[in-house]
Amino acid sequence: MHPAPLASPPRRPRPPGYRAALTAVLLCVPSTLLILLVGMEWAPLLGLDDDIARTTHRWAVADDGLTRASRILTDWVWDPWTMRALCAVTVVWLAFRGAWWLGIWLAATCVVGSVIQQALKALVDRPRPQWPDPVDSAHYAAFPSGHAMTATVVCGLLLWLLRVYRVGSLVWRTGLALAVVSVVGVGLTRIWNGVHWPSDIVGGWLLGALMVALAVATYEYRPGARAVKSA
Repeated sequence: MHPAPLASPPRRPRPPGYRAALTAVLLCVPSTLLILLVGMEWAPLLGLDDDIARTTHRWAVADDGLTRASRILTDWVWDPWTMRALCAVTVVWLAFRGAWWLGIWLAATCVVGSVIQQALKALVDRPRPQWPDPVDSAHYAAFPSGHAMTATVVCGLLLWLLRVYRVGSLVWRTGLALAVVSVVGVGLTRIWNGVHWPSDIVGGWLLGALMVALAVATYEYRPGARAVKSA
């Protein structure tokens, strides 16, 4: 008779927040690399940025209707203050449900994201594109894009909250679609309007995703966080 195979030892459960922490580690690499390349003014990146920006600006000048729609979307629908207002409404809703800690955590993450965003703008101090015939204007330094980073942080956190409260598949898919359209759309409008280089947008997306991953990992690692998920 063949001896019975030895049972494999049980796997150790992964600690809370493991996936989010791993995602944050993976996002750190491209985020840091892009910051360094932009800060060092790496010629191939600047050249690619310039080629794309000049092409899209030429299209924006030629298509007044699409440019006007792009300005409405970026200045009102996907504006950082609109996103912050959406975050504030969510915080109030969480407080109404008694999830005070979750609401404070959400608000604090958005505030920290804004502080980091402005600190990086001051540190890198990248000039925005300059055009003889601009179709839009913007303030502060270019890198990273505040619109792209804020939209990524807010939409990413709200998607995570949908998972926390275990919403139905229809609500989840609708939320996911709106988040993707908002995050991608705001980035494209900033390039189209000629107020950002493409790498500013990519930097905003990467850093926003990194903020979300770090925030989720921190929250899920907190003792008692699992209890909220059953709310």
